[in-house]
Amino acid sequence: MTVPTVALNNQTTIPQLGFGVFQVPPEETEATVTTAFEVGYRHIDTAQMYGNEAGVGAAIANAGIPRDELYITSKLNNTFHEPDAARREFERTLERLGLDRIDLFLIHWPLPTRYDGDYVSTWRTLTEFVADGRATSVGVSNFQPDHLDRIVEETGFVPAVNQIEVHPYFTNEAARAASIRHGIEVEAWSPIAKGKVIDDAVIGEIAAAHGKTPSQVTLRWHLDRGDIVFPKSMREERMRENFDLFDFTLTDDQVATISALDQGEAGRTGPNPDTFDWIPS
Repeated sequence: MTVPTVALNNQTTIPQLGFGVFQVPPEETEATVTTAFEVGYRHIDTAQMYGNEAGVGAAIANAGIPRDELYITSKLNNTFHEPDAARREFERTLERLGLDRIDLFLIHWPLPTRYDGDYVSTWRTLTEFVADGRATSVGVSNFQPDHLDRIVEETGFVPAVNQIEVHPYFTNEAARAASIRHGIEVEAWSPIAKGKVIDDAVIGEIAAAHGKTPSQVTLRWHLDRGDIVFPKSMREERMRENFDLFDFTLTDDQVATISALDQGEAGRTGPNPDTFDWIPS
């Protein structure tokens, strides 16, 4: 199965479906990613804060898959926003992954109440990695509309993606719209709302009409809206289920019905980026 790609604003492309390793234990990451490769995933999304980049790197090293068939993303730890720290830790990410170039590197959180509110210098530092060829693309994660406006206005460099929480109960339309306005592609984390969609009657009815599961229908909803998704599971059968999305599409009415489940801020499952300030010790 060929996964569709999404064109980024720097004339490169990214697979629209990937595999996430959030909360995959480091000691189980190599085996988990290896299974994901066997299923057919080629886009892997990790982060410094997940603590499992080395496991991803081991799976890459042993997979025998040509490098140009893989798309690897990681993200900057909240501890390392200062430019010199960001440069140092980016190099360590490459070392842990066993790569001399990463496809996509993101600021994980804007942290507007930390570092004197200066996430612009952090963003400017990430653009250096594109200039020196060690990152094909750079982007941001959890950036709100004003965060996006500020970094674009002050640096002139537009992120390739904004990875934000998006699912049927929190469609995050303001952040999506701001991203799209700037030509930034949207990546959706927590795409099935931490499993809450499984028991949703509305989504279940649509799933039954397609002979699919509620999770598959929800992931298809993301794809039909243009979002990039990277569901995570450590079970092979679920990995295969999440990959089996390309033999059906939703009608416009079905997409709208699912979108109408939005609960606004009450539907958010993760932290609010305007106030989230956690820095790992």
